[in-house]
Amino acid sequence: MTVGDQSPDSRMSTSAPAMRMAVDAASFETEVVERSYEFPVVVDFWASWCGPCRQLGPVLEAEVDALAGAVLLRTLDVDANGELAQRFAVRGIPAVKAFSNGVVKAEFVGAQPASMVRSFLGGLFPSVADQLTERGDEGSLREALLTDPSHLTARRALAILLIAEGRHGEARELAQQAPQDWRCAGLASWAGLCQSFDHTPDEAAMLVALAAGDLVDAQEHAIEAMRAASGERRELLRRITLFAFAELGPDHPAVISGRARMAAVLY
Repeated sequence: MTVGDQSPDSRMSTSAPAMRMAVDAASFETEVVERSYEFPVVVDFWASWCGPCRQLGPVLEAEVDALAGAVLLRTLDVDANGELAQRFAVRGIPAVKAFSNGVVKAEFVGAQPASMVRSFLGGLFPSVADQLTERGDEGSLREALLTDPSHLTARRALAILLIAEGRHGEARELAQQAPQDWRCAGLASWAGLCQSFDHTPDEAAMLVALAAGDLVDAQEHAIEAMRAASGERRELLRRITLFAFAELGPDHPAVISGRARMAAVLY
């Protein structure tokens, strides 16, 4: 009998019940959401009739077992727990969702080879660059970028640190190395504008707000400053506004209204 032929309970190894177990509506909050504040919890949304689920089940279990308790595996029968499947937008199975600190952090759909599952599980842990970035000091941030030059969080954090210290040229050069990232583009523009000495009142107020971390006020002054700006200056202000939008998040009320105001100014 294959793993996929068994019930969710029997799919779990009796030798490691804490690592792998079936959950339902009654146990989901405790065994998935609450547990995810202690360990990454991977939930396999499956059904007994699903062929790909039969393929993925043993692969997922083997890779979780190899991590020796660092990740917890929970399985959930979508036929018996339709409301949970709907709550987490399960539209195809097998659907694997990794929970951390109470929310879904990563996911994939469909049967996958062991190498992909191993990579997926490995991505649930902080990398060396992540750990260095978490420290937040200049030396650690620079080491993080040496370890992983593509680490945008480290690059952004270091650029902000340099701007705060008045090292605007260094900050601009650093941020310009990731022009594809809106936040880095905005930081480069912020640092560049700091190097200018002919600020309008709105630009000056925007820089003060940015330095204070008041992104709502900063984007409001940036949009107002765009009204009188043109050419490269307007582009700098636009990028700074987009940086503020990205930091605040798309659902923030100031971003929703700010996008409409910026469009009215630019177009």
